[in-house]
Amino acid sequence: MIELKTFAQFANIELTDFNPKPTTKTPGQLEASEILWESYDGTTKIGIWECSEGTFTADRTSAAEFCHILSGKASIINYDGNGQRVLAGGDLLVLPKGWKGEWTIHENVKKLFIIQQ
Repeated sequence: MIELKTFAQFANIELTDFNPKPTTKTPGQLEASEILWESYDGTTKIGIWECSEGTFTADRTSAAEFCHILSGKASIINYDGNGQRVLAGGDLLVLPKGWKGEWTIHENVKKLFIIQQ
């Protein structure tokens, strides 16, 4: 049976369980996330993520990620130093499987994410 789900009011979801960002380069950087939906086989997850200002490394070796920036401002750059992009509320970003790079959060960012293994 096909199960249809809709998610409304993403920007209004209040995340509360903030923890230190494990891959941060900026002491004190915090993040929180909540999974809103997960496929039966666990290969696809949809959720909300929020992160405070600072810089961190990211590794998408095992999964692709689709990001819809709901609020805030950030920049990302590929691990090799190429392909820098500035992101703000309303932007959509695809990080293909195998992508590695760095995020710099300039203003607290909240995003909707879809991770596909």
